[in-house]
Amino acid sequence: MCRVGIVVVGGDPPSPSVRDMLPGDPFLVVAADSGFDHALRLGLRVDVLVGDLDSISPGGLALAESTDGVSIERHRPDKDYTDTELAISIAIERGIEHLIGVSGGGDRLDHQLGTLAAFAAAAAQSAVTVELWWRRDHIAIIDGPAHHDTSVAALESVPPPAERTVSLVPFGGPVSGVRTSRMRFPLAGETLMPASARGISNVTLRSDAAVDIASGTLLIITPGALQ
Repeated sequence: MCRVGIVVVGGDPPSPSVRDMLPGDPFLVVAADSGFDHALRLGLRVDVLVGDLDSISPGGLALAESTDGVSIERHRPDKDYTDTELAISIAIERGIEHLIGVSGGGDRLDHQLGTLAAFAAAAAQSAVTVELWWRRDHIAIIDGPAHHDTSVAALESVPPPAERTVSLVPFGGPVSGVRTSRMRFPLAGETLMPASARGISNVTLRSDAAVDIASGTLLIITPGALQ
């Protein structure tokens, strides 16, 4: 069985409906600071709480400290890594094969970009499969060479089964050799550039639409995946 790790990020609370998209018994749940409060509201059992713990609620921290099985890794505020980066690192070090991020977003653009960068780095620098639930959107992150089938298990229950808006967004640099299958606007070995909106708002024509890339890191975003 694939070892699934869930990282719950701080910031705004995620949509309650995301719980139905998460595995019932994940191998590992890591909460980044106030992500612990969000995880509790989603009914997730947290294994590790990590961060400078400046945003977790007092009640959440007290519960973490008194609950058997919850490991707490407290860091100084003036650290080199974000709480999300630390949480992802812990999950990968513990041997997960599939990383699922959960985020409700937030009011700081710099934090949101940092969160995306942390998950993109996990896809580029490790062998784990990476996906992220961001507010009501689903983001699969692949690093080339790679193949992605848009009929991933997480979206099987999300209507409609075939036609969905899907945006292909290069992250951190060009993505080369982009090929799409069964999409309204085909790409045939093209290079997507970070400064271009070439991959925005494509549409899947069948539930088995797919994307292949030769190199680079690509965000495959399904807007409004959560109802």
